[in-house]
Amino acid sequence: MIIEIPKTELFDLVARQLGSLFLFHSEERVLLEQGVESALKRCEHCFAHESSRYYRRGGEVYFNPFQSSQYAIFLYYLSNSIFRLRESVGTLADRVYYLNKALNGFDLFYEVEMPDVFFLDHPVGSVIGRGRFGNFFRFSQNCTVGNNKGIYPVIGVNVTMMSGAKILGDCRIGDHVVLGANAYVKDAVIPDCSIVFGSSPNLTIKTREKSYFTADLPPQYR
Repeated sequence: MIIEIPKTELFDLVARQLGSLFLFHSEERVLLEQGVESALKRCEHCFAHESSRYYRRGGEVYFNPFQSSQYAIFLYYLSNSIFRLRESVGTLADRVYYLNKALNGFDLFYEVEMPDVFFLDHPVGSVIGRGRFGNFFRFSQNCTVGNNKGIYPVIGVNVTMMSGAKILGDCRIGDHVVLGANAYVKDAVIPDCSIVFGSSPNLTIKTREKSYFTADLPPQYR
């Protein structure tokens, strides 16, 4: 993967941001370095599945920390990787999570297990809670994934949430589903290959051929 700046500068960037907004102690340097290495590997795998020109340079996977969507994904992977590395000491993971929230204006906690491949676009105002997510999950601004009475959604492969969409509670969202702008799905089952509009319990669900949703996916996900 090509990185716009050297790894040492990327590490220094994160450390300076943490130190400026919160605290960063010298004894945390090794843990942060380990987290950055893990996050970069996860970004490389994730970004390799995105065909957008922003994720490619000269045919190779490309990461630019000054492209905010890419950096938001990187900071999530960083906070989650630190959490995995040092689960009993959460403060550094907390600060990286908070940094992501402060810089990018959305809430994606490090204990939420996002899939190996997910993307976001203009995610300001979104809150992504502890659902179960399939690969190729995508969301944009003002989206919510959350619980109802302690039960969280299960979301399939290749699900896209358009602006303002919400998935709450005991939902089972099938594979290859698009939730239209401002769709509100609560305690509902959505079949595969669907486009969803409206609000529960009065949802409008339109089905399409699978190929409608999968043309841009790698063969193993079609």
